[in-house]
Amino acid sequence: MKFIFKTPKFVFSFLLINILLCTSLLAQKIPKVHTNIKVDEKGQLYVEYLGNKAYALIPKSMKGMKNIKGVIKGDKKGLKFNFKNNELNGKMFYGFIPYNETKYPQPVYFSKSTKIVNGHAKINLLKMKGRYDMIAWEKNKIGTLGYRIVGDDGQIWYDGVITFEYGKKFKVAKTIIEGPFVNILKSNSVVISFKTNKKFKATIEVDGNEFVDKKSTKNHEIEITNLKADTKYKYTVKYGKGEQSYTFKTAPKAGVRKPFVFAYASDSRAGNGGGERNVYGANFYIMKKIMALSIEKKAAFVQITGDLIDGYSLAKEDIMLQYANWKRSIEPFAHHLPVIATMGNHESLLHVFIDKNDKKYYVDKFPFETESSEAIFANEFVNPKNGPISEDGTIYDIDKSKINFPSYKENVFYYTYDNIAMIVLNSNYWHAPRRNGIPITGGNMHAYIMDNQLKWLDETIKKFEKDNNIDHVFVTIHTPAFPNGGHIEDDMWCSGNNKFRPYISGKPCEKGIIERRDEFLDIIINKNKKVVALLTGDEHNYCRLTLSAETKIYNKDYKGKKLKLTRKMYQLNNGAAGAPYYAQEQVPWSEHVNKFSTQNALILISVEGKKVSMKVINPDTFELLDEAVLRN
Repeated sequence: MKFIFKTPKFVFSFLLINILLCTSLLAQKIPKVHTNIKVDEKGQLYVEYLGNKAYALIPKSMKGMKNIKGVIKGDKKGLKFNFKNNELNGKMFYGFIPYNETKYPQPVYFSKSTKIVNGHAKINLLKMKGRYDMIAWEKNKIGTLGYRIVGDDGQIWYDGVITFEYGKKFKVAKTIIEGPFVNILKSNSVVISFKTNKKFKATIEVDGNEFVDKKSTKNHEIEITNLKADTKYKYTVKYGKGEQSYTFKTAPKAGVRKPFVFAYASDSRAGNGGGERNVYGANFYIMKKIMALSIEKKAAFVQITGDLIDGYSLAKEDIMLQYANWKRSIEPFAHHLPVIATMGNHESLLHVFIDKNDKKYYVDKFPFETESSEAIFANEFVNPKNGPISEDGTIYDIDKSKINFPSYKENVFYYTYDNIAMIVLNSNYWHAPRRNGIPITGGNMHAYIMDNQLKWLDETIKKFEKDNNIDHVFVTIHTPAFPNGGHIEDDMWCSGNNKFRPYISGKPCEKGIIERRDEFLDIIINKNKKVVALLTGDEHNYCRLTLSAETKIYNKDYKGKKLKLTRKMYQLNNGAAGAPYYAQEQVPWSEHVNKFSTQNALILISVEGKKVSMKVINPDTFELLDEAVLRN
C-alpha cells in the first residue's frame, strides 16, 4: 500500500516538523482501545515501545482549507484576496460563472490572469465590463466569479467561487461556495446540501413550496418533502440576492421495476500528468469525464467507493481542502445527479509518530468524535444514517460504559432505488496504515471488516432477502475480497497469510484476515440469493472476476478451515477513476478473471426487472471496454 505525505508549503508545511503537541492534549484522554500511546508532562503525545519513544509529528500548519479560501474584500475596482501566507506565490485565473446559460455551470475564464504575490492578489472587475460582461453584472449589480489558484510550481491548489455586489464599490455577497448537491434521493423526498461563505438561512423553492433552513448555518442540508415518485422537479436555491436553479428526479416507488441505469467507480485521487489530473488531491480531469458520461447515459445515480482524494493527512484543514477540490470536480453535474461517496484508505486523517531511528507508527486521529477520519468524512458528505453505531460493545471493548471507537455514521449505510439495494461498507474503519505497528499501538488493518459491521451486514442482507420489492442487492466496499493487480500483498488476501488482524486494547482479534474474508463471502454469497455483485476499488484498474464453486480462493498450503462457494457471483473492481494504474498479477483465481484493463473506466449497470447487465466504458475515449449479463 503506497501512501505519501505531499506537503505544499502554503497549505501544510513540513519544512519545520514539530514534535510538540498542542497543550490542549494535556486534557485529552487516550482512547482505551489503543496501547503504548501516552501524553507526557509537557503535553507531548508519544508512543513508547521497548524503551524507545516515538513522538507525534505536528507540521507547521498553514490552515489548509481556511486560508486557501482567503479573506476576500471589495474595493472600487474589484476584489482583493488575502491568503495570510507570504509563502504563497503564483497566478490566479478567473472568470464569470453563467448560471442562467447552462445546466452545468462552470467558470468561463477571462483572457487575463492576476499574480499572487506573498499571499495577496487583486482582480480588477471594471476591466470585465462591456463586451466581457456575459452575466450582466453591470445591469443587475451582482455576479459570481470563479477563480483558480495555481502555485509558482504549476500545481493547481483550489478552485474557488465568490459572489459580489456592486454599488459605489464592490463588496462580497452571500455565496454558495460548494454545491448545491442532490443527496439521499427517495421516491417522496430528497436532501439538497451546500456550503456558504457566511452563516444565514437559505431557502429552496420546489413546485411553489418553500423549504427553509432551521437555523443560520454555513453547512446547509434542506430536506424537500411531499414529492411524487419518479418525477422531475426544478429547484431554486435562494441566498441573499443570489439564486440558482437546477433539477432532480425522484426515485420510483419500491418494486416498480422500471428499467434504469446506475454508474460505479472508485479511486479518483490525484493522477500523474499534471494540470487537472491533480487539483491538490483529486483527479479533476477524469472525474469530470465520468460525471459527463453518467449524465449522457442517463444514470439514476453514481456510486463512488473510496479513495476520492490523496488524503493521508495530519490535519483536518488539509483533508478538507482535498475534499473541497473533489466536490468541485463533480459539482456541475451533481447539481442534478445524486453522487454517493464513501471512504477508502486514502480518506485517512492520522496521528503519525516517529522515533529517533525514523521508525513510524500510524493511528486514526483522535478524539474520535471530532478529529477521526470518520468524523471529518461525516461532516463533509451527506449520506444515510441507517448503519451500525460503532465497534463499541463487542467482546474486545474493555469499557462498555463509554464510546471508545470512531462512529460508522454516514460511512456505513444502505440505500434503495426501485428494486435494488446498495449496501455500502467501510473496510478502512479505525484505519492504522502500517501493519507492523498495529500490535504495538492498536488499530484496524487495511481491508478488515470488524465485528459489529459484519453483524450489521448479515442482518441487512437478511432483511433485503425477505423484501419482495428488492430483486437485486449490490455490496460495495473499497477493498477487493480477491485482488488481482496492485494489492495482492494486502486487501482481503495478504498474499494468503491469515496472521494479520486488528489489535484492540493490546489484544489481537480472534479472526485473521482470510478467516474474516471467508465470513464476509459466506454472508454475501452462500447465505443469500440476491447479491449480484461485489463492487470494489483500491486496485487502479478495471477487473471482472467470476466467483463460483470452481474458483480457487486459497493458496495450496493454506492450513485453515476452507469455505466452499455455493453459487455464482461477480466481483467488479473499478479503481480506474484517475489514480495511477496497477497491472495484473498472478493469484490463485486468475483463470477466472474475465476481463482486465488499466484504462480509465466507468461501469454502467442496467437493471431491467429481473435482468442485470453492464457495460464498461472509458470516459475519456468512450471506448467500450467490457460488457456482460450479470443476471437473467
